Amino acid sequence: MPNPYLPLWEYIPDGEPRVFGDRVYVYGSHDQAASDAFCDHKLLCWSASVDDLNHWTCHGHIFHTADDTDHKSDTSAWTDGYLFAPDVVEKDGKFYLYAYIMGAHGCVAVSDRPEGPFKLIDQYRHGEPTTPHEVGYGDGWFVDPGVLVDDDGRVYVYCGFERSFGVELDADTMVDTKDDTFVEDILPPGQKPEDFYEACSPRKIGDTYYLIYSPRRGSRLMYATADKPLGPYTIRGTIVDNGINYPAGNNHGSICKIKDQWYIFYHRMTNNTIMSRRGCVEKIEILPDGTIPEVEMTSLGFQESLNPYEITPAELACYLTGGCFVTENDAFTRSVVNITHGCVLGYKYFDFGEDFASRTMQLQVRTGGRGIYSKIHVHIDTPDGPEIGVLDIGLADGVYTADVTAVTGRHALFFTAESTAGGWFPEMFAGRELFTMKEFTFRKM
Repeated sequence: MPNPYLPLWEYIPDGEPRVFGDRVYVYGSHDQAASDAFCDHKLLCWSASVDDLNHWTCHGHIFHTADDTDHKSDTSAWTDGYLFAPDVVEKDGKFYLYAYIMGAHGCVAVSDRPEGPFKLIDQYRHGEPTTPHEVGYGDGWFVDPGVLVDDDGRVYVYCGFERSFGVELDADTMVDTKDDTFVEDILPPGQKPEDFYEACSPRKIGDTYYLIYSPRRGSRLMYATADKPLGPYTIRGTIVDNGINYPAGNNHGSICKIKDQWYIFYHRMTNNTIMSRRGCVEKIEILPDGTIPEVEMTSLGFQESLNPYEITPAELACYLTGGCFVTENDAFTRSVVNITHGCVLGYKYFDFGEDFASRTMQLQVRTGGRGIYSKIHVHIDTPDGPEIGVLDIGLADGVYTADVTAVTGRHALFFTAESTAGGWFPEMFAGRELFTMKEFTFRKM
């Protein structure tokens, strides 16, 4: 699947990827389209075969903090707070879910199956650390818990908001913290852009412990490493930034090895809000020295390339500048809207093949008209790269067509909007939405 890799109507931020057996599972929070609040009262799980990452199965709601039409709350005894940022680990044949609940104590639940549903065990059971922190570990919130089951069977939970915390759990109960194991500031706190903010996610690769986290400049996912599970950790660098030439917002996710390939799972913003997020994924590389080079955002997801001769939904854009954004009308319809003069929509990457006989192609774009004449300039490779054609966009909804120069090979594709409004008072049209972008395709001539 391309990015976003789940069905396009699904809003799963904070995705925590785990491979259990022959399937990869993603556990996430649950947003709504154009919501004015982060998340809701339920956690969802999706999974796919490690041999077929193009087809994902929804396992529905796996845990609840409020009643809904067919589930009772799992936490009615003490909270109905919103659920955030879960993690799931396997220990001795059982699967344990760790959840952050807004404004309340976090909790641990268990299932015989990785897809749940999960049954509550209890709130975390812990003693007071020597320096308790209001919304981190000390009062039992366990903000954004990430859990590591080490090779020796010992279990650790990591959490925090603005300051990071780690503690060892009793591996027999999976819910009790062990005395004298609490560590405060496993990543140094501070005001620098790379300093810890939230979103702990631990991994162990070889003999090295990795902590994926969101820094104070929160559109990034960064990583730190240590030679012991509770650190100290050293900040190493950025893995992905969801705000480069795209509407920025917080970020949360982790790394996962699926067969022989490593990936970074993260999320992007839609609907002109930071509270309506969809899951995305990029291939990454872990070098022999343990470093992870930063990767760019693409439209690819699990694909090697996009096919320009199939219909591409405009919402797969990984590059949106000038104020345009993806928005949802209903479960079937999403468009890129607020396209004004100078806006750029970009897609990475298409494989146009090796047909050297063709000299021209036809590009067809479906738009929603906004009563202003405009043009779309089509470039490859970069927004200022070679221009392969121009489409004239009319006043009405419809399909607009232009002949464009045929290209071969693999290229990024960029659409730049231009207003052609003139007349006596061109300033009247400055900043006006020109059209909405719905989908496009190329055809050989």
